[in-house]
Amino acid sequence: MAAKFKETFEEMVSKYEKEFDAFQELHDKYESDPKRWQAEFNLEGGKIMEIVRVYENKLCGHMENTQNATYSAGLAEKFRNEIKRYLPKLDMIGVTVG
Repeated sequence: MAAKFKETFEEMVSKYEKEFDAFQELHDKYESDPKRWQAEFNLEGGKIMEIVRVYENKLCGHMENTQNATYSAGLAEKFRNEIKRYLPKLDMIGVTVG
């Protein structure tokens, strides 16, 4: 059986397939020319991050106030790392390149 974070990732990507596919294209353009694509990358990336946060909360939300808080942080990190395998520039969303 797949790890919970992978199941959550798969569910998120299949439910929002169009959004992730479109962002993947933009992500690739951004990788080759960050200055040119930064504004659109931030705008569309913000929408992707909203989706990611919803699923991250689904995955970890109920654990935050329990003795599982440390486990929850680790789970969130694994979830984000799974996303970064496909979108390595995820952390650049919202950054302004000078």
